[in-house]
Amino acid sequence: MFSLPSVWNLIISTIVFFIVAWYVRRFLDEQGFNNGKKRDILVFVFASLVSWGAGEAADWTQEKIEGKKPTALNSSYLPKIQKVINQIPQ
Repeated sequence: MFSLPSVWNLIISTIVFFIVAWYVRRFLDEQGFNNGKKRDILVFVFASLVSWGAGEAADWTQEKIEGKKPTALNSSYLPKIQKVINQIPQ
């Protein structure tokens, strides 16, 4: 199920993206890879993959520390919840 990333995920993955992009550009400069669209796409894809992995690692770590977050119920559960509430003596 899709869930929004945590704040730590966004912060860490953004920082990691720029660091990895800088290192990959420097590595490609040392290897003599010419500037161009292929190089830019390669840097972007590699930095995106590594930053995504770092963000997932941040979420995994946060989940291990704080525990799993409860899932939100959607409106299809509303009639079931109303039945349960009506059965409770008041």
